[in-house]
This record gives sequence, structure tokens and C-alpha cells, in this order.
Amino acid sequence: MVSRSHRRPPRTRRRTALVSAVAVAAATLVVSLVVALRPDGGADAGPAAVAPVAVSQGSTASATPTPKPEPKRSTASPTPTPTPTTATPSARTSPTRAPKPAPRPASDTAPLAGRIKPGTSYQGVATHYDAGDGDGACLFGPSRDLMVAAMNTTDYETSKACGAHVLVRAANGASVTVRITNECPLPCAPGQLDLSKEAFAKLAGLSAGRIPVTWSLLSPSTSDTVSIRYKTGSSRHWCAIQALGHRNPLARLEVRAGGGWTRLTRTEYNYFLSPDGTGCGGPLRLTDIYGEQLTVEGVTVRPDAVQATRVQFARH
Repeated sequence: MVSRSHRRPPRTRRRTALVSAVAVAAATLVVSLVVALRPDGGADAGPAAVAPVAVSQGSTASATPTPKPEPKRSTASPTPTPTPTTATPSARTSPTRAPKPAPRPASDTAPLAGRIKPGTSYQGVATHYDAGDGDGACLFGPSRDLMVAAMNTTDYETSKACGAHVLVRAANGASVTVRITNECPLPCAPGQLDLSKEAFAKLAGLSAGRIPVTWSLLSPSTSDTVSIRYKTGSSRHWCAIQALGHRNPLARLEVRAGGGWTRLTRTEYNYFLSPDGTGCGGPLRLTDIYGEQLTVEGVTVRPDAVQATRVQFARH
């Protein structure tokens, strides 16, 4: 009796499981019949009608969403992002209304100029001195006229101002054009010109002694050509070369050497020095502050002789 009572519960569970299985099968059959009889053909769309499950990037599912196309990459160099001052046309801009180009920076009209630049007005004072025959620190020799001046040491700039033509204006409206042939040492201040007495007299009486002026660089008209002079003691082994009569301030003097051009150093006494004789007696190349170059040939080493050429810088 005890063993029989222990075998009944399993039978009850098997009957319950059987009844449940039959009920689920019946319910499934009913749902299938209802779907099959839908007028919109829903039976064919069965599994596809289920909402797709989002697949993560690490999923190995065979069906993955189509990725969005990436922007096309140009094979040319990338265009830099325009700065706020650069006008860049929009894709919607009408072809007939192109944006105005950004203003270009003003170019230097004399890229090799030193402290004294063309188109610039300088303020200072004018004094006067006895210029004698017009010679001075630039070692040009006697001047044909005495419309000459000495430039203060700062603006003289190691003889870079030598030969420059300067228009000087006084407060009373008078003016005079002078050529820089000398240096005015301290206490001459930047902007100061020490004029010959003859030039100062064009602006004011000599008794004034010191007057305020403005002055600016000129590129004068002239019928003269450039001349070349070798300094005393020059030879094929050492030489110093000077250019005279140049319309515009001289920036460089070069000599032909080894198939190219070698730039010589300018001294404070306005000669270009070749300490080892490089290029002495050979072709020369002169460059003014505007960058114009003149080639001079046929000038030999003849110390202290002024040798004329057929060339001159253009007027500006």
C-alpha cells in the first residue's frame, strides 16, 4: 500500500503535461488558420513582418544594415579652411555675383632699401656746415655743385645712404634737392640733415642755424651714366671697388667668380671690398634698392681712375 501511494503522483503530472501540450497545439492551429484566412495575404509575410532587431557593430549576423556612404575624398591637396578675412563663395552664390577678392598686402616698392625708403616722408632738423669742395665720408671726390648734405649716422647706415638724392622742405615752403656725400656723426640725431651752407641758404638764412624740415628720397632725372673706380692700392690680389653717379641708392655690388656672382661687403667709407682679390678686374653686377641689376664689363684694375660705363638705373 505504501509503494502504490508513491507511484500515483507521477501519473497525475504526466496527465497534466499531456493536457497542456494538447492545449498549446490546439491554440497554435487556431492562430495558423486565422492568419491563413486573412484577406491581405499576411501568411506570406509571416517572419518578415516581425520588427528587425538592431545588430551591434560586433555582431556576426549575415544581414546587417547598409552603412551610410562616406564623403568623397579629393585626390588633390586639401583646400585650407578660409580665414575670416578671405571671401569664399557659397554653394548657393549666383555665378554673376562673385565675392570681392580679399585685398592684397601692399608690396614694398624698394625691397632692398635700408632705413631710407621711397615714398616716405621723414621729419627732422636741418643744420649747416662748410662743405668745402663737396667731398666727404662717401669719398666721391669733389662735387660739381655744392647742393650736398651729410646724413646722420643712424640713417647713413654704414654708407648705404651715399649717393642718395633727397628733397628737403622747410616749414616756410622752401625746398632744395641735395645729394648725400657725407656723414654727420653724433650728436646728429636720427632724421637730421647737415646741409652745405649753399643748400641751407635755399631754405633759410644761415643765422637761423637750425630749422625743422621734412625730407624724402628722390629718383631724379639725369643724363649721366654710372662710373666705376678702384681704390688706391687695388690689384688682382686685393681691391676695393666704388660706384659713382648712380641715380638710385646702391644696395649691392657683386663680382663674377667661379661661374657665379659673389657679393662684396660694403665698407663705411663707401667701397666694396674684395680682401682676397676675388673678381678684381672682372665683370661687375650692380643692384639698386629697387632690385634692378646692371652688368658692367671691361672695367680693369686702374686705381683712382674713374671709368665710365654705358648703363644707368631706371627712374622711379
